[in-house]
Amino acid sequence: MLKILHFADAHIDMANYGRQDPQSGLPLRVLDYLKSLDQIMDAAIDEAVDLVLFAGDTYKDRNPAPTYQREWGLRMMRLSRAGIPTLLLVGNHDLSPAHGRAHALDAFDTLQVPNVHVLDKPQFLGPADLHGLPLQVIALPWISRSGMVAHLDMRATEPGLIYQALESRLTELVNHWIENADPQLPILLTAHASVEGARYGGERTVMLGGDLTLSGSLVRNPALDYVAMGHIHKPQNLTSDRKDSPTDPPPVVYPGSIERVDFGEAADQKFFVVVQVDRGHAEVAWRPLKDIRPFVDRSVVLQSEEGITTQLRQALLPEKQLEGAIVRLVVDYPREWEPMIDEAALREMAAGAFEFHLVKRPQMDVRIRLPEGQLAGSMTPLELLESFWQASHLEPEEAEALKSLAAEIIQGEDLP
Repeated sequence: MLKILHFADAHIDMANYGRQDPQSGLPLRVLDYLKSLDQIMDAAIDEAVDLVLFAGDTYKDRNPAPTYQREWGLRMMRLSRAGIPTLLLVGNHDLSPAHGRAHALDAFDTLQVPNVHVLDKPQFLGPADLHGLPLQVIALPWISRSGMVAHLDMRATEPGLIYQALESRLTELVNHWIENADPQLPILLTAHASVEGARYGGERTVMLGGDLTLSGSLVRNPALDYVAMGHIHKPQNLTSDRKDSPTDPPPVVYPGSIERVDFGEAADQKFFVVVQVDRGHAEVAWRPLKDIRPFVDRSVVLQSEEGITTQLRQALLPEKQLEGAIVRLVVDYPREWEPMIDEAALREMAAGAFEFHLVKRPQMDVRIRLPEGQLAGSMTPLELLESFWQASHLEPEEAEALKSLAAEIIQGEDLP
């Protein structure tokens, strides 16, 4: 049986919290991601896996800084020198929105790095493409909506119709490859996409653009032996961790992101996956990543104007449990109690935290007050939404993510 290491959604430059490391100059949060990535590289080399498969989203955006490209490249070169075939699937955060531009992983193909292969278009790989491994791989990287329109020769139309047409084409393509595959060799499908029935975590705040959703019947095809997914940050298997016969559906696995991206993932453990695969058989082993930085998400509704500091102290965990954590305390209260909230005392209580966020949510008026002389009828839908989010006291990251999604829905076109 072949031993394959599968991981996804590295986002190694997600430095949205904390300070910089004085020695390396890198943000401390980036070092958290790199520490998880190093655990994965160590496991691949120490266990002498037959193949490493990364299912997309190396960075947080499509234009990573050279420093982060260097750090990713150093880890990939470890696998290259170890002689481990490595497949890098292009995800939505890796792909440039402009047609014809290089994506974030293009350099590995351009420089022809030994043993490292970039999968940036739908394709079928056999043993000749995999250094003689007795394996067949069907790859479905992320395809932008503009790319879909060009590929399908369609005019701009309703996004849902574009995704539906693409999903139909991909299904035909995958079925064609399966029908023409070697029946004696295992078949692995890897895709960076959503699947019907999958559960999202907190990654909605970092996802860009719309979603192609693959049907459950496509990925659960018993002719497949393992399905290596990326894109959704919540670890999950949509079928079972074992395939015991050719008639069983394959494991359909999202290993999840390699670090907690935001508070939406506060309760999630983080993993990579090692799977043993043969024709008609697969067995999945979930490997937890160690020393993941904790996120502590607490909330309180103040019930009395007396003893407010005590109420807030009780809402936080003991200081030992806050040590090194990224902490958020959300406080709901009547607006007139604002002067009684001692923010300095709260920050002292959370002094051992890696970072502390106090989100104050005073009870808002039923009606949103617009600037004097401005009428709702003179504002665009996006401006009205921004006024509502501002009045709702959303955190800037949440408001920006909602703005991007709202603009896409309202304008019906890809964002730059």
